[in-house]
Amino acid sequence: MDRRQFLGGVAGATLVAVTGAVHAQNPLVVRIGFASIGVDNRPFSQGSSLSVSHSLGLAEKEFSDTPNVKIEWYFFRGAGPAVNEAVVNRQLDLYTQGDLPSIVGRANGIKSKILLVSSTRTPVYLAVPTGSDITKIEQLRGKRVAVFLGTNGHLSVAEVFAAHGLKWSDVNIVNLDNASTNAALATKDIDGAFGSVTFLQLEDQGLVKVVYNSNDDTPSAARIGSIFVTSEFEQAQPEIVARLVKAFTRGAHFASLEENRQAILDEWEKSGTARSILERDIQGVSLKARHSPLLDPFTRALYARKAEKSKEFGLIRRAVETESWFEPKYLEAAIKELGLEGVWTPFDPDGKPLG
Repeated sequence: MDRRQFLGGVAGATLVAVTGAVHAQNPLVVRIGFASIGVDNRPFSQGSSLSVSHSLGLAEKEFSDTPNVKIEWYFFRGAGPAVNEAVVNRQLDLYTQGDLPSIVGRANGIKSKILLVSSTRTPVYLAVPTGSDITKIEQLRGKRVAVFLGTNGHLSVAEVFAAHGLKWSDVNIVNLDNASTNAALATKDIDGAFGSVTFLQLEDQGLVKVVYNSNDDTPSAARIGSIFVTSEFEQAQPEIVARLVKAFTRGAHFASLEENRQAILDEWEKSGTARSILERDIQGVSLKARHSPLLDPFTRALYARKAEKSKEFGLIRRAVETESWFEPKYLEAAIKELGLEGVWTPFDPDGKPLG
């Protein structure tokens, strides 16, 4: 993938910043980026433990006694590729994004560390226009199908195709961002589209039919999103990184408790996504499994597999080593300090619980 492709999707991307209140002069500014944005450019996200941490102001609370630290949040309509562009331009210190864009970034020289997981085992959905007779993946052969290339959904779609005997070249792929995809489905300019939870809202509005959820038959297509820190910031400000990870671990714990299910929806709803849709997306889902921050063998194996598949599918030009990418010391210290040992179950590379 050349630099133009690597930075693709950045042009015209919406960037929204939210700045916390600070009383000190010349504060240390910590810039945190989301590879997503709310409805109508609302400065909120949904679907992850970090979106809960942001909405609850946990990072700001962590530094409430340190007025010289200022937290800034950035939200990108251009998703993972736009975040990569911002990191390349040294505009972010920490950020969250999905698996593929982070792998592409690593392949293209971005130096970062994975601090903790923000969401995992997130499915990819297939939606088709109302009236369509498409009901299964195999029927996409020769059809016009929208995929937001360069995002974590890109690699998930490749996994789904492979599981159903399709090659990338068997489908007429159209590269569209989320808003353009929704419009094209509504006007029936495409035969189908892969995407996320927002398709459920379009289905409720009678604009599309959701005919596939990857968790039903292709678990390997599940998406994972993590929180990264640039190597430059981590080396310069390890104490700040430690405190931020502690705040985000608090958020992961809050988002993992079943008794907080409705409160989590309250926070996610600030993104503008309908509550009924958010509720359907996590219906029957274990919150502890979905929001586990652990850098366990399952997480490490998942990144290694996705990096391998990225090379195999031609999404990156060179192999990417992933094991040295993880920096677990901050999370381990936070879990110990907060007394959260044993809250989350680690899984082995095959997804089975470790003793």
